[in-house]
Amino acid sequence: MNNKEKITEELKDFCENIEKWFQGNEKDQNALLKRILSGFSPDFKMINGDGNTATLSMFSEWLPTVFGKFPDRSVRIENIEINHSEHHGLATYTEIQMTEGVANTRKSSAVFLLTEERALWVHLIENWI
Repeated sequence: MNNKEKITEELKDFCENIEKWFQGNEKDQNALLKRILSGFSPDFKMINGDGNTATLSMFSEWLPTVFGKFPDRSVRIENIEINHSEHHGLATYTEIQMTEGVANTRKSSAVFLLTEERALWVHLIENWI
């Protein structure tokens, strides 16, 4: 798998898994949590749409509070653009979360660390649209 494919797969997998998490449709919650968190570098940091910074530890503590909280939420991404070097990648995309007919949309930029096996999230910046 080439580096662009690794990034694309990680984006796709994350969207599918976080949607399952929000909906609470996964019987094995611990396995799903491990799948979600396995895609992140221990050094992960995020700046959310409100301008607040979160670390992987903060994200890991927040996730259990929203398991099954949004049973009809869908998560999709579009307008994906990917650039990469041998060891890092940058993806920009639009993320749309729909809950009860209301869209929460953000423009995101994510930096990935590329390993032999996969792409790991290192930094994410989200801006509300």
